[in-house]
Amino acid sequence: MGMARVILRPGREDSVLRRHPWIFSGAVQEVRGRPSPGETVEVLSSSGAWLAFGAWSPHSQIRVRVWSFDRGAPVEGALFEERIQRCMLLRRDILGARETNAFRLVHAESDGMPGLVVDSYAGFLVCQFSSAGVERHRDAIVDALEAAFSPRGVYERSDTDARTKEGLPKRTGLISGEEPPERVEIVEHGARFLVDIKRGHKTGFYLDQRENRLCARALSSGREVLNCFSYTGAFGVAAMLGGANSVLNVDTSAASLESALDNARLNGIDLSRFGVKEADVFSCLRELRDDGRSFDLVVLDPPKFASTAGQVARAARGYKDINMLAFEVLKPGGLLITFSCSAHIGPALFQKIVADAALDAGREASIVRYLWQASDHPVGLAFPEGLYLKGLVCAA
Repeated sequence: MGMARVILRPGREDSVLRRHPWIFSGAVQEVRGRPSPGETVEVLSSSGAWLAFGAWSPHSQIRVRVWSFDRGAPVEGALFEERIQRCMLLRRDILGARETNAFRLVHAESDGMPGLVVDSYAGFLVCQFSSAGVERHRDAIVDALEAAFSPRGVYERSDTDARTKEGLPKRTGLISGEEPPERVEIVEHGARFLVDIKRGHKTGFYLDQRENRLCARALSSGREVLNCFSYTGAFGVAAMLGGANSVLNVDTSAASLESALDNARLNGIDLSRFGVKEADVFSCLRELRDDGRSFDLVVLDPPKFASTAGQVARAARGYKDINMLAFEVLKPGGLLITFSCSAHIGPALFQKIVADAALDAGREASIVRYLWQASDHPVGLAFPEGLYLKGLVCAA
């Protein structure tokens, strides 16, 4: 029996011809055969023209994730080996050995591996298999990673909500090699951090903010800094290493704040100038404002406020409120470094939200720099959805 075929509705092949890797359920007219989850299918236009090989996902709104637009490139071990080698070469070229020993090795669709994220921490690989396609080929992908990277160990963090949408159970644990320690020490631009790759946010650390932490470090000299949604204090550590007079880190997690103090100690930072506060950031900012506290530099790095397009309006209100409060505790002539990691909040909308927040706070502000996810988190030209992190440095 031959490969199953997915026939698209008339006019729905345009995005595939532009090499966008997602085919939604509404674009599918017919399925010839009975593909199982993750099985490779051929994608054809309504006229029968061959378009792509993709992974079938019957439980997701993204019904097919494209592996290849080349009919001569079947989906097998050699394809994974070639793609992972390409990922390795790209990271070598853009990062350089002296910059860090922690980076994103595979960035899903933008690296031609739909639904796969692989991060490297001091030689340990942490994998997230978030789609039916990469789940089906999990063993072959791990083999390719081991052959290319010779890691100390490969650990799985397939505990994202995306797996639920794909009809897959969540799974974590050691895949192969050495069991990682409770916390792995990494180096980034001379700063040292302890990373919990087993239980930490994402795969343990916000690698996508590496270049933005360097920016904050360069802007912190002589400033009093407020680091909101601080997690394990990476922006705070960067600010102190950049010569900040003091940093106050605010987060709701006591465990994360304790890790922030550990990271400060690891970098020889004077803890009398590196404060932590366990609090809801919205409430804390109101309290600081009402107490007349103000800061020279405020960092806002909140969690994702919009996971779906339907949550954008509510998320926009949240982003506006938090940025307005930040402007209200920012000293005249101060800097606000503010981010959104919600892919459904585009750069233009985010800029408008921050502009409205400044207006409501009675502040005149200007953008002095645009910030994005780190360069080891590439964005495919045909896949704008790969751009999720955007930030602004605002002077007010």
